[in-house]
Amino acid sequence: MSLKKSILLIIIILLIDQISKIYIKTNFVLQEGVDVFSWFEIIFVENDGMAWGTKISDFVSFISDRTAKVILTSFRIVAIFGIGYWLFDATRKQSSKILIIAIALIFSGALGNIIDSVFYGVLFDDSYNQVATFLPETGGYDGLLHGKVVDMLHFPLFEVDLPEWFPFSAGKRFSFFDPVFNIADMAISTGFIMLIVFNKKAFSKEG
Repeated sequence: MSLKKSILLIIIILLIDQISKIYIKTNFVLQEGVDVFSWFEIIFVENDGMAWGTKISDFVSFISDRTAKVILTSFRIVAIFGIGYWLFDATRKQSSKILIIAIALIFSGALGNIIDSVFYGVLFDDSYNQVATFLPETGGYDGLLHGKVVDMLHFPLFEVDLPEWFPFSAGKRFSFFDPVFNIADMAISTGFIMLIVFNKKAFSKEG
């Protein structure tokens, strides 16, 4: 697979990701949702940290949330350059198509979430009790590197009441799958799954 085709794939995923996020951000109030099916809903949430909403400051107590956010966003920016070089090198060496597609998916997903983290704080006002405005006259809800990642896809495939003998969560209602995510997250997850499931084909020397 050529570099041009992989770049085209990245652009398509980025467009779908950003269009969906901008639509949700400018049409939904935070926590507002729409049921599509019994097992799928669109709900607007914002993620200020890493996966599952965790933050660096959750593990390193002496770092403030704002400093942790800058560190996380900066790390993502550095990482995207590394992934970009990996993609360039893989196409240059004519590596397997599976490997190149997987890297392109991971790159596009990472870049999609970086755009939120770097620019959304400047481009939009906040979504608390109001629908956000794109390029508001009063300015955005925060500065560069302090944007929040927009999530909207929720698949509560089933819910069940846990028995009283169940450890840690006895008697509580369990929902699967509970996390809310976005197109960029799907691209990253799909890329990693491809590398794991098709590991031998992805890293085949035959390329």
